[in-house]
Amino acid sequence: MNFIDLAAQQRRIKEQVDQNIQKVLSHGNYIMGPEIKELESKLAAYVGVKHAIGCASGTDALLMALMAYNVGPGDAIFTTPFTFIATAEVISLLGATPVFVDIDPDTFNIDPAKLALAIQAVKSNDSSIHPLPNNNVNLKTENVTLTPRGVIPVDLFGLPADYDTINRIAKERGLFVIEDAAQSFGGEYKGKKACSLADIACTSFFPAKPLGCYGDGGMCFTDDDQLAEIMESIRVHGKGGHKYDNVRIGINGRLDTLQAAILLAKFEIFPEEVQLRQEAARRYSTLLSHNSSLLTPRIPDGYKSVWAQYSLLAKDEGHRSSLQKQLQENKIPTAIYYPKPLHLQTAFKSLAYAEADFPVSENAAGRIFSLPMHPYLSVQDQEKIGQVIV
Repeated sequence: MNFIDLAAQQRRIKEQVDQNIQKVLSHGNYIMGPEIKELESKLAAYVGVKHAIGCASGTDALLMALMAYNVGPGDAIFTTPFTFIATAEVISLLGATPVFVDIDPDTFNIDPAKLALAIQAVKSNDSSIHPLPNNNVNLKTENVTLTPRGVIPVDLFGLPADYDTINRIAKERGLFVIEDAAQSFGGEYKGKKACSLADIACTSFFPAKPLGCYGDGGMCFTDDDQLAEIMESIRVHGKGGHKYDNVRIGINGRLDTLQAAILLAKFEIFPEEVQLRQEAARRYSTLLSHNSSLLTPRIPDGYKSVWAQYSLLAKDEGHRSSLQKQLQENKIPTAIYYPKPLHLQTAFKSLAYAEADFPVSENAAGRIFSLPMHPYLSVQDQEKIGQVIV
């Protein structure tokens, strides 16, 4: 049994993928070829925003978004510690400081009430209100106070965060919001598509994502004309009017034409695959509902997850290990997203966070595990999984 079955998907679209690749090989525009603009146009229309900017990875998408806001030393960017490192990594790369905010125990997404406290704590430099990092870590100077600049909520496992509340909190305090939609392209929030829920949204086309290419790729989405223009420049070394006119510091962040061609083929069946993911998730929840020792995912009213992962909470770490062992013995793969929250990672040791600073994230990290999830998961395989988990 496969955790994610890309081979089954490829069998469906192989002819179209081959045709698209051959088209690129024929015209030879391997960098910023016509498939880039075609993909950007189609995905912007799907999401419901004016601009889509293809780039080299989901990480580059987040980096470009922060660079568009001139984020740098002294800036505080609020995000969750229960996510992949890329979300906070890009903050540190620019010399800014990640300020972590704990998650909602039901959705695993950033808790808006705690976000408001964290912003207040930074503004007043008062860690009694909310845990704060060592705010001198990036500036290497004494008595420097961080300035709240932005929020990066993460749509974990494909479920959008609570953007009405987050956007309101941010707007009242003059902060921008960047939606980390690396896992949620295809999800929905109160009738709006993921990637349309903040000032800028960033997604990933890593092969395991709901819409993935055959390598690395990403995209930024925005309705803001100026931000779009800046990010288009940033992705090509800060390009101005022509290749050798550099108006700002940028990166080599372009999406390959071949990957765009592959994504165009995949996108044709993507809406159907989203529906198949919904059906697979419903089957899981029905099959596992009898097991009182497990917590199945909760989707709030008005939300739609794209089910990048189907994640369960065991009673504790020992229970999780036992279940994973049972599944492994039956040749059923599992994964843990994420075993160690970011505030406890060595890479962020200098922020001087401590254990128990974010108890909900730490509790989830010790209990969570994910089952196979993809559009081509068979009823028989799911029933087998349900029988093994007792």
